[in-house]
Formats: sequence, C-alpha cells, structure tokens
Amino acid sequence: MKYQLRKYQTEAVDAAIEFFAGKPKGHAIEVLPTGSGKSLIIANIAKKLNDPVLVFQPTKEILEQNYQKYISYGEWNAGVYSASVGKKEIKPVTFATIGSVVKKPHLLSKFKHVIVDECHYVNPKKGMYRDLFKELGAVKIMGLTATPYRLVTDGFGGSILKFLTRTRPRVFRDVIYFVQNRDLFDNGYLAKLKYIHKDGFDKSKLRLNTTGADYTDVSVQKYYLQINFKDRIASIVQELTKNSKSVLVFTRFIEESQYVANKIKGGVLVTGETKKPERTRIINGFKNGSIPVVCNVGVLTHGFDYPELDTIVIARPTMSLALYYQMIGRGIRIHPDKDHTTIIDACDNYRMFGPVEGLRLFDTGNGKWIVTNSGRQLTNIYYGDKRY
Repeated sequence: MKYQLRKYQTEAVDAAIEFFAGKPKGHAIEVLPTGSGKSLIIANIAKKLNDPVLVFQPTKEILEQNYQKYISYGEWNAGVYSASVGKKEIKPVTFATIGSVVKKPHLLSKFKHVIVDECHYVNPKKGMYRDLFKELGAVKIMGLTATPYRLVTDGFGGSILKFLTRTRPRVFRDVIYFVQNRDLFDNGYLAKLKYIHKDGFDKSKLRLNTTGADYTDVSVQKYYLQINFKDRIASIVQELTKNSKSVLVFTRFIEESQYVANKIKGGVLVTGETKKPERTRIINGFKNGSIPVVCNVGVLTHGFDYPELDTIVIARPTMSLALYYQMIGRGIRIHPDKDHTTIIDACDNYRMFGPVEGLRLFDTGNGKWIVTNSGRQLTNIYYGDKRY
C-alpha cells in the first residue's frame, strides 16, 4: 500500500534520516501532535534507513499499530519482540516493548538506530529505558512524542513540568523537528473541537499530594461526596446520549465509573483489569454503535483510535497536562460523519490548560524550549495552582 505523505510528514522523515546519518551529537526528539500520523512517519523512517532499526513502544496497542503500518508497505523484514503480543523475533526492523528486552541487551547488539515512540515515558534518572540505553552503548536514539515534558520535583518540595531537553540529567538533547498543533487544526487535518465547561466544580477544595503533581485520593473522594459527583456525571452523560452517537467518559475511580455505566442504558466499564476478550468485545461494540457509552479508568488514553468518536467527557480533575491532552486526543481525528468533537469538561481542567489547539512550542533561546498556551507558559515553571 502506498500513502501520500503530507508536507510535514515528509519533513519529519527527512529530519530523522539526516539525524541518523549525521555525526553523533546526542539524542534528539521530534514533537508531533496526536493525530499527526506518527506510525506513518516511523514506517517511512525505518524504510529509508539502511541499517537495522529498533523501534520501542510503551504498549502493545501502539506497537501493533506501528508494526501494521510498516508491513502495509509490503515490507516483510520486520519482527515483533514483545511478550504482551506473544512474539519474540529479531529482524532488521524490530518493534519491541521495553519490558521484554531490557534484560536482553545481547540480542540488540546489531542495532545502531533506535526510535522511541511516546518518548516522554523515558525517565532520565531511572527505569528500564535508561538501564537498557546504557547497555546498548554507541547508538543514536530519536524519540517522538506529542507531549515533550516530564514532571520533576526539585529539592525544595516544588514540582516543575520540564521540557524533555531541559531535564537534568537528560536523555534527549535537541529538538530536530516539530509541528504546532494549531497548524494541523487550521489545515483540516484534525477535527474541530467544541469545549463545554460545566460549572460547579471547585478545585480549591482539593488538596495536592506531597509531590505537588496531583490531587490526593482522599480529598477528591471527600469532595465528590459533598457535591454528589456520581449523579452529576451520570446526568450529564444521560443527556448527551440523546444526540451523541458515542460518548467516552474518563473518570478517576472505578466506583463512579461503574455507577455511571450502570445508570446509562447500554453503558459499559473498562479498566486495566478488564480481560482482553471482554475489552475487545466492548471496543468493537463501541465502534459499531451497539455500545453508546464507555466509561474508563486509567485506560484508552493511548493507542485507542476511533475517528467517529464525537463526544468526550472529562470527569476527573487532573494536574497533568499530558493526561489532559491525551484524553482530548482520543477525539481529534477527522471523520466524514462528524462535524466536530464535543469535549465536556466537568472538573475545571480547561481553565488550567486551555484548548489543545493552542498548545505551542517556543524556543526562548539557545535551545531552551517551553510549551505555552494563549501566551501563558505551561512548562519550566512551578507546577500547580499558580498557573491559574
């Protein structure tokens, strides 16, 4: 199968090839918005490199998407090394999950080029990626992500959302290519978004945890009881089903997610504990229209592509810009059967982060990248309510 690459996709591929062909100067990243076609870009990079390529993905779902896109070109020199997929094969182009190979660096000695999809998961201080990268030695590593930042805690009890190239220590040194979210929306590559803010949720009633990175479970649960949150969300979703074909609900706790699912005719719950056959049945039912509402906890933020999805309910407060973006990102793919995707913010997250269309990368000088929205800086500042 042949695909006609968009201009920015061709530029992203060319920048990656130039990086891998150049002299070692440090590892690099490309910042590509959700819905930009990263699997297509990865496939074309792997096709054009003449040396063996190792591609890492954080989940089996993303691995399967990237692998299928690559072999759709008729390329059969690809293998999958992932216990969760049930395959362990090393080929000139190998798609792997980090947990399956972290203790087997001897299998990877021929790879000089490494691509890391969703590279914001790479922790420069500890973790499987860091351990394996040390074992691999002189390899060139390029990461791709839509969310190029990690939350770090300083020595004074504060938390800062730091751009990946500005962490200390760091894995990635340079940004070699990026696309602004606004450009993809303006060019019609991503779906229009309609934001609806629901009043009546007061984040000041919540308490931050010791890292300042999120709200404590205790404070959230206490506030939920005070405002009868479960019934509030159930009412919102019930009203949405009158006009929406598909409603995806993100919640924080299984209790309220199950409650909402039980209140909605045809509604179902998906969690990390849902067995694979049942999860597949639910997702297929959601996509074919037999299941109108899916409530989920801790899943479906990555690797879930359903372009027809027309409504998302964010029914959980979060301090995570990445999670906020990922939840909304499930609805930004275009489809001829929908004019836009409706985003219902029931927990006052929009006021903190703004529209994802407005997220913008900005180099303040000498490679000191930040992310802003509507002129407001979101990264490399202290994290928390000061951002309001």
